[in-house]
Amino acid sequence: MDIQQIANRYVELCRAGKHEQIQDELYADDAVSIEAAGNQDGPLGNVEGLDAIREKGRKFMDDVVEIHDSWCSDPVVGGDWFTLAMGIDATYKSMGRMPMAEVAVYKVRDGKIVHEQFFYG
Repeated sequence: MDIQQIANRYVELCRAGKHEQIQDELYADDAVSIEAAGNQDGPLGNVEGLDAIREKGRKFMDDVVEIHDSWCSDPVVGGDWFTLAMGIDATYKSMGRMPMAEVAVYKVRDGKIVHEQFFYG
C-alpha cells in the first residue's frame, strides 16, 4: 500500500473502533509512539516497539468506563507523513467524563507506520 492507502485504511478502521486492528495491520514492529509535551512519562507516555504501543493502548482502554462519542478526520498526506484530527468523549475511571481532541502525525516507511506523535493540550 502507498501512504494514501495506509492513511485511508487507518481512518476506516479508526471510525469502526478497530484500534488493535490498526496496529496489527499498519504498524512496523519497531514503531515509536510520542505523547504531547508534559505527558511523555508514565504508563501512557512515550514508548518504543509495537508490543509497547499495544500495551499502552490496552492501559488507556482499561481506564475507559464508557465511550459516548468518537471521531476521526479525513487524512492529510505530505511526503512520508500523514496527519489526522481525532477526538473522544468518554467516561474514565480516573477522571470521570471528559472530552478530548488531538492532532496525530504518522510517519510511514516501507509501507508501515513507524512513528506516531500526538499533539493536545
